[in-house]
Formats: sequence, C-alpha cells, structure tokens
Amino acid sequence: MRHRIAGRRLGRDSEHRLAMRRNLVASLIEHETISTTMEKAKEVKPFAEKLITLAKKGTLAARRCAIAELGNRDIISYEDGRPVKKGTIIGKLFSEIGPRYLDRPGGYTRVIRLSLRRLGDNGRLVLLQLVGEEKAPEKLSKRASKKRASKKGKKSKEAKQPKEVPESEVEGTQPETQETEIPENETEQQ
Repeated sequence: MRHRIAGRRLGRDSEHRLAMRRNLVASLIEHETISTTMEKAKEVKPFAEKLITLAKKGTLAARRCAIAELGNRDIISYEDGRPVKKGTIIGKLFSEIGPRYLDRPGGYTRVIRLSLRRLGDNGRLVLLQLVGEEKAPEKLSKRASKKRASKKGKKSKEAKQPKEVPESEVEGTQPETQETEIPENETEQQ
C-alpha cells in the first residue's frame, strides 16, 4: 500500500526525477509553453508555480532560493549559426514573469490536453503553458453559438437605434448636407 507517499515515480530514480523537473521548469520559463506528457505536467506544475511566487517577491533571498531550487542556466539563441547568450532563466523569471503576475493570487500555469499521442509508447500529450495576456481564438460549439445568436436577437432593438457620437470624435466625416448649409451666424456677418 502507498499510504502517505506523495508524488509520481515516472519510471526514474530520485536524482533523475529532480533533474527532469528542473529541466522542464527551465524550459517552461524560457519558452513559456512546452509539450510533455500529462503525468509530467501534473508533477511539474506545482514546482513552477512556487518558483513564480518566489519571483513575485523579488527579494535577494527569494532569488537565491530560486537559484538553489532551479539552477541558473543561460538562455541561448542561434543567430547566423552562432550561439548568442540572451540572459539567464532566473533573470527572466524575476524581471519578466514575476512582475507579470503581481496582481494574480495563483494559477500561473495551465494544462491543455492535445488529441495527439506519442508514437513510441502512446503517451497522452499536453501543453503546459504560462497563463498570459494573450487570448487564443476560441472555437465555439454549436450550443454556445446558438446562445450567442439568441443574445444578439434580444439586443436587436438596441442595435437599431443609432448612437450619438460627439462632434469632437468625428473628424471630417460629417454628412454633406451639413457642409453645404451655411449657419445663420455667418450669413448675418456677411
């Protein structure tokens, strides 16, 4: 029986699990989205969220704790076939990702299930992403699209009434009839 035994073994010994967890979180911070299996994503998600919570503090002690937990590998990109150092994982975590989530109390990552399965062992693949400001185009189901259509039908009375727009917002788009008419004040002055 596995009473009071937390965590998944993932077919690895403890050192390999720790190294895999660090590598997955470092890749998540670097790329902000990674593809992995469901079990690995469930295991890595709490670790990543704890590191982001440390990054929100932004203190020197928090930075040292994050380095001790994760390591501080370089972010390298290739330009013209040569490796170029762009920064470090901890630098990006504390300068970009931590300040992004200052107003958010938790839930910095999400797991999106993919319909794909890995060819070798038929493992379920998922996307592990950092929650961001960007919005992906949503594909509506038939039921959701019908609800939206019915809501639009109810608001049709409001849509038929023209909205008043102040003249200060409209530049040069006044109807032609107003342009040809001469105001009464100008005719009296001439």
